[in-house]
Amino acid sequence: MALTEGRLFQRIKKQVGQAIGDYALIEAGDRIAVAVSGGKDSYTLLHVLDELRRKAPVPFQLVAVNVDPGFPGFRRDLLERYLQQHGFAYHLEEAGFHDIIDEKLRPGTSYCSFCSRLRRGVLYTLADRLGCNKIALGHHLDDVIETLLLNQFYNGRLAAMSPRMLADNGRHTIIRPLVYVEEKAIIELAGQSEFAVIGCSCPVSAQIDQKRQQMKRLVTDLSLEIPNVRRSLLRALRNVQPRHLPDLTLAGAGTDIREEISCRKQ
Repeated sequence: MALTEGRLFQRIKKQVGQAIGDYALIEAGDRIAVAVSGGKDSYTLLHVLDELRRKAPVPFQLVAVNVDPGFPGFRRDLLERYLQQHGFAYHLEEAGFHDIIDEKLRPGTSYCSFCSRLRRGVLYTLADRLGCNKIALGHHLDDVIETLLLNQFYNGRLAAMSPRMLADNGRHTIIRPLVYVEEKAIIELAGQSEFAVIGCSCPVSAQIDQKRQQMKRLVTDLSLEIPNVRRSLLRALRNVQPRHLPDLTLAGAGTDIREEISCRKQ
């Protein structure tokens, strides 16, 4: 049985379709650059969007885009062969991140964050060159929740990942169609597939993001008592009630409220 005919794939496709409808992620005439890293998430995203494209009520185009970071050992050949075998339109871009990071990385700066910024800049440039107005990223539900908790616990702010947002350059729209899909479903799908999964060969990949792993363990532990905790947290992000939040920049908050709070403390 083909991957796209399985019940799990159909369930994931339905969740992606719901996200597309809820957030207007895809519109008629869109040309979408799908960021394909060679991991399970981006392969899932590419296959689901391609299947939806075939039966969509509005026309849109996809082009798989990979940014080769230039790290020794990156198996670009496996990725290209996979994309060719499945008939995907694609573009592979060589980017010498390895030398740039070694030269420009300042002490105390995150290697991964710096690499991510470089990759994002290349994606924007490629989207322009390929005539794409949108860039699709493979972040799933667990990524959104973990980012929410990381921002709350370590950065003191209420922020996660938006399903649809204007890119930093102000020209492209970033979309995350897997926002309703749990990571465990993607892992299961990858186990049923023949995805040519490859790593980026990053020299610091062995140094696991401890903070994100901590959030992952926290959510996993909570799910033992609250099975629907991931979707509950996502619903909370969709059900923001500003008047019940102590943010002084929200509507109605300002100098008068600050003065009132100050007077109460006296």
